[in-house]
Amino acid sequence: MADASDTGFVTTTLASRDDARRIADALLAERLAACVQFLEIESHYVWKGERMAEPEIMLLAKTRAELFDRVIARIKALHPYETPEIVAQKFHTGFAPYLAWIAENTRQSRT
Repeated sequence: MADASDTGFVTTTLASRDDARRIADALLAERLAACVQFLEIESHYVWKGERMAEPEIMLLAKTRAELFDRVIARIKALHPYETPEIVAQKFHTGFAPYLAWIAENTRQSRT
């Protein structure tokens, strides 16, 4: 396993698959992410004093750690939520060819 600390993922949640696709398309087109995955989840949270439970789409964007700030800014610019969850995490270890693939597909990011 390879040291993966220069790669990781940025995650966010969205109410609709259309919004998730729009953000994924932008990240991929601008080479800010090598891969974007969608997971259907159910979120339980407190918002403005009210307890909420809603279906959402979790978006996971695989990228280089040095692009985290740019990915977060791009997601924020496209996100419909007032206060979206946008967090990033570095990988600790991983399969070296996959990590190289992420790096290769985000090398010439354009924004």
